[in-house]
Amino acid sequence: MKLKKTEEIIFKALMYISVSFITASLFLIVFSIFYKGLPSMSWEMVSQTPKGGFYFGKEGGILNAIIGSLYLSIGATILAMLFGIPIALFMNVYLRKYNRFVNGIRFFLDLLWGIPSIVYGAFGFTIMVMLGIKTSLLAGIITVSIFILPIMVRALDEVLKTVPVGLFEASLSLGSTRSETAFRVFIRQTIPGLATAILLSFGRAIGDAASVLFTTGYTDHIPTSIMQPTATLPLAIFFQLGSPIEEVRSRAYSSALILTVIILLISVIARVISAKYNKHRIKF
Repeated sequence: MKLKKTEEIIFKALMYISVSFITASLFLIVFSIFYKGLPSMSWEMVSQTPKGGFYFGKEGGILNAIIGSLYLSIGATILAMLFGIPIALFMNVYLRKYNRFVNGIRFFLDLLWGIPSIVYGAFGFTIMVMLGIKTSLLAGIITVSIFILPIMVRALDEVLKTVPVGLFEASLSLGSTRSETAFRVFIRQTIPGLATAILLSFGRAIGDAASVLFTTGYTDHIPTSIMQPTATLPLAIFFQLGSPIEEVRSRAYSSALILTVIILLISVIARVISAKYNKHRIKF
């Protein structure tokens, strides 16, 4: 008993240390961004596109990067959803009996999830060269959707796995087809988790820089067509931090602050949706 008690104390201590370290790291990151970004934050930053000399410390803002990031992330998330939700449902409804095969798919998706985003950027650039597509919003959407697709499918898969077997069998026994079971039972039962998985993918899409480095290009204008290049917040931060001018580097932290606030809002929205629709779940 003494040995077990000692092990419990040790692992509790390790758990508390780990949680404290992660919490402190998150606090320091957020605090440094707010501390360095707030002094340069202004209405001009979020309401104007870059003017002449913006990258030399003169007037203008990053509205082009904000709008471009939203266009890119929303488009990529919708495109990934069109493929991700059917794939996750197929794995959990039609392939429910083929555990080895499904586990193989999950292993493959985990491998794709672990590939660095810069590799997806290089892959997207190769596709662009093959298809004759120039750097554009369309190229960025395709590349980012490929990047977040494994993330979305695995997140959706983990949510759909929580649907009780009894609910699946009851639906089939009442005469429902597998398609009806998938879209009327599984989707309804897992709305909170599905919303969280989709918003998680959206957060990854809006915050990634490497996958769009070669594909979206960069411009000081707001795109009016999917065939035009577009700016994104991660690239705006990257370019501004590389400037030798102090004021421009300070603006980079303001850009990082805007991106952080957007991602925090996404997290809050995911929590609200999860809490709102959780009451519709059939609990066992």
